Amino acid sequence: MAYTGDVTKGGAPAVRTLGHLTITKVSVGPMDNNAYLLRCGDEQLLIDAANDDETLLALIGDAGLATVVTTHRHGDHWQALEDVVSATGARSLAHADDAGEIPVVTATLAEGDTVTVGDCSLEVIHLVGHTPGSIALLYRDPDGHGHLWTGDSLFPGGPGRTTSPTEFDSLMTGLETKVFGQLPDDTWFYPGHGRDSTLGKERPAIPEWRARGW
Repeated sequence: MAYTGDVTKGGAPAVRTLGHLTITKVSVGPMDNNAYLLRCGDEQLLIDAANDDETLLALIGDAGLATVVTTHRHGDHWQALEDVVSATGARSLAHADDAGEIPVVTATLAEGDTVTVGDCSLEVIHLVGHTPGSIALLYRDPDGHGHLWTGDSLFPGGPGRTTSPTEFDSLMTGLETKVFGQLPDDTWFYPGHGRDSTLGKERPAIPEWRARGW
């Protein structure tokens, strides 16, 4: 079955197999959070241990888990983090500016850092606005287009929620300069909730997002 990125809580995961990386997307928790299990070679990495630890641990299986990356500090994105780390021994990573409000962080991240899973590398992009330490993770597929995990900083239809004009301007500027300004239209992005999209599909709406202020 072709990957669509459509998942529902309690439903089957969506699996996408690239040349080197396998992406498994699942919906967890009462806020329909997306969690993403990445596998490259013999290693696995989880993006956002959001909720439903039993679901996530079953997904991880006997292959083990090397790393959990939390995209930002909001509680709906780390409800299962302590249980997953305890069960797997995985290291727990988050941006330094959000780490203090995340239950367990074993090392911090910054703009331009690289997180590895097997032989695959994810580039850290710091996007200030939804929270001070929100990050996106970019995988540059050597055999295809880019893949970008955006947490709650970018969704189909616009940027993530901000609570002041200053935060909105910061997030939009980050998205315009670091994401849309650097990456091509075929970059596929995976948000913290809901459906996926591509930068090309969203790019024409950027002036509208700026004008409406959210």
